[in-house]
Amino acid sequence: MKKIINFFLTLSGILLLGSGVFAADLKVGFVYVGPPGDFGWTYQHDQGRKAVEKAFGDRVETTFAENVPEGADAERVMTQMALSGHDMIFATSFGYMDPVMNVAAKFPNVKFEHATGYKRADNVSTYSARFYEGRSVIGHIAGKMTKSNVVGYIASFPIPEVVRGINAAYLAAKAANPNVKFKIVWVFTWFDPAKEADAANALIDQGADVLMAHTDSPSPLTVAEERGVFAFGQASDMLQFGPNARLGSIIDDWDPYYIARVQAALDGTWESTDTWDGLAPGMAALGGFHEKIPMDVRAEAMNLAVAIAGGRTHSFTGPINRQDGSAWLAEGETADDGTLLGMNFYVEGIEGDIPQ
Repeated sequence: MKKIINFFLTLSGILLLGSGVFAADLKVGFVYVGPPGDFGWTYQHDQGRKAVEKAFGDRVETTFAENVPEGADAERVMTQMALSGHDMIFATSFGYMDPVMNVAAKFPNVKFEHATGYKRADNVSTYSARFYEGRSVIGHIAGKMTKSNVVGYIASFPIPEVVRGINAAYLAAKAANPNVKFKIVWVFTWFDPAKEADAANALIDQGADVLMAHTDSPSPLTVAEERGVFAFGQASDMLQFGPNARLGSIIDDWDPYYIARVQAALDGTWESTDTWDGLAPGMAALGGFHEKIPMDVRAEAMNLAVAIAGGRTHSFTGPINRQDGSAWLAEGETADDGTLLGMNFYVEGIEGDIPQ
């Protein structure tokens, strides 16, 4: 009788293995503010999730929730993830910050990673990229490539990350072309292709012949292609949406970070950290430059990128005044990270107000 029982136990184990029923060593959830098919911000985070699956195979199970609004819905989604056995949760938008902190306090054994936030706890890490470094490079290109001297900028929300990017791009464009002006349209959304397209058209109608965007869809690039102006890819390369219009792109490469943090969780070495990497580690990367950019401008842009990555140049180096003309950085002085992380002002020369 004992042999029969052992036989059936062994057979059951074989059948379970054959049917693919197993428990992964780690269950990891990703919370997205947009759809993975936005070809921008969320798309790149989902590429990172897929990189984790490829790196760890059956050891790690990943799930994701898409189009999760920033607020109570995010807290509900993360709570459900924690209750359903997730060991680790990546929350990939700034507005998830308070929901992350609230849920993390209730589930101290779950590891949370919050993108672009600044609040931490023993089980909450933060991470972001120095996108402003890449914006300095494309700002230089924009300043050189505009013929109308008007660069249009489509901005999402008036948070420090977005304001910082506008300032970095403008300073670089102004250094390359003293006559350049920025026109900024705030759309108050991360992902709304129709609204982003309307903003792009409005900026072109106001004389912009180069567009930048800090939103998640390729709509601005598509509009630029249709209307014969230049633009840049945002978060991903986006070349396919504007092969004639796209001058370059800022690419968010999350793959190495996600793989490293999941590995730390598997190893038992995970700790709460704050990561802010830029061009040097490659978390913020640059897409290839369009052949329409003159060789000398391409060389200048590449030299600028190399200098920033090597620490020889900083995107915010004085003398720089605030928009109202008051002194901010003295000659040769560079901005500290604290000021950059809380940036809520335009630099001198940018017209208009930051929405409150």
